[in-house]
Amino acid sequence: MDDKDKQIIKFLKDDSRAGYGDIGAKIGLSEGAVRKRIKTLVDEGVIRKFTIEIDIADGAQAITMLTTNPAYPTQEMSKKIQAIPNVETTYEVSGEYDVVVVIGGANMAEVNECIEKIRVVDGVMKTNTMIVLRSS
Repeated sequence: MDDKDKQIIKFLKDDSRAGYGDIGAKIGLSEGAVRKRIKTLVDEGVIRKFTIEIDIADGAQAITMLTTNPAYPTQEMSKKIQAIPNVETTYEVSGEYDVVVVIGGANMAEVNECIEKIRVVDGVMKTNTMIVLRSS
């Protein structure tokens, strides 16, 4: 991944709907070159998904930290949890917790339902959840 790829990723992080031509004009590449680079980044797994982020006022969000059973590989736990509806992102981390999960929903009931589904995943030993009050 070179500097142009990093610039493309930065633009997509800011606006996942940015057009190939718009990105190209800003970083000095043709629309076709941007299209080809994005396809390569997706094919190589550098870009795993394109998503949206809603304003917290229009929904609910939580961050849940998980301790998992060491008998279960953390990567497998992350994949199981990522498949649960309303899980936006999973991070495998070091320290007291093994996995951090960002959960989003239309309301607190959806977020709570997601948390309950996470708690019963085989291998999850402990959860610690924080409700997001405001983001900036």
